[in-house]
Amino acid sequence: MTAPDILLVERPSDAVVVLRLNRPEVRNALNLDLRARLADEVTRHAAEPSVRCLIITGSDTVFAAGADIKMMAQADPIEIMARNQQKYWRTIMDCPKPVIAAIEGYALGGGLELALCADIIVAGDGARLGLPEVKLGILAGGGGTQKLTRLVGSKRAMLLLLTGRMFGAAEALAMGVVSEVAPTGQALTRATEIAVEIAAQPPIAVMQIKEIVNAGINAPLDTALMLERKALLLQFATQDQKEGMRAFLEKRKPKFEGK
Repeated sequence: MTAPDILLVERPSDAVVVLRLNRPEVRNALNLDLRARLADEVTRHAAEPSVRCLIITGSDTVFAAGADIKMMAQADPIEIMARNQQKYWRTIMDCPKPVIAAIEGYALGGGLELALCADIIVAGDGARLGLPEVKLGILAGGGGTQKLTRLVGSKRAMLLLLTGRMFGAAEALAMGVVSEVAPTGQALTRATEIAVEIAAQPPIAVMQIKEIVNAGINAPLDTALMLERKALLLQFATQDQKEGMRAFLEKRKPKFEGK
């Protein structure tokens, strides 16, 4: 009997790819194989011209409950360093095309850190999020301490990191951890709607927006504004800029081709 695939690839439209974590027997725990497979699929689809947005999701009851503790429990520092797990999350963060995380149920530890690699997070109303690593004698070392602090501020981040407590979708939205809350069971549907909306925009402009927001967020304001100006100038070398403005003047819907 063939073992089920740990990552399912779905295509709701030509422009949108859904990558579904599929280790239900361990609540989508993130072992090295799943991390590597996810990074490989992101890289593959990012290079496909017809793909304009990617979605990462889990099941209806769990996004990912965290790292695979069995592969960590007896590891020593050198072994953990050699695994270089951060390279897989870096691949997702560096994807030139927008990535959306659609969360239902639990997104804990490494699961939440994976979601935080996305550009947009849609959470079902019943989702439960958290970074409980401190309860295991470690800390959120896959970007959690730094990304959470940048999103919610040091005082709130300290409370969540030092207690390891879970928080719900509404609180996550209020803190700025997620982009939008959908009714329970509708996170993927809503994420797909957003992805289709993004896919209809000019691809070069979309990729430039992602790049300059991520590059500018930790840069001095003057430097970030300079990046913005340069990116704007680049758009005037594209056919999509001409098409978008011509369509506006002609009162019709533009057709963007990424040229």
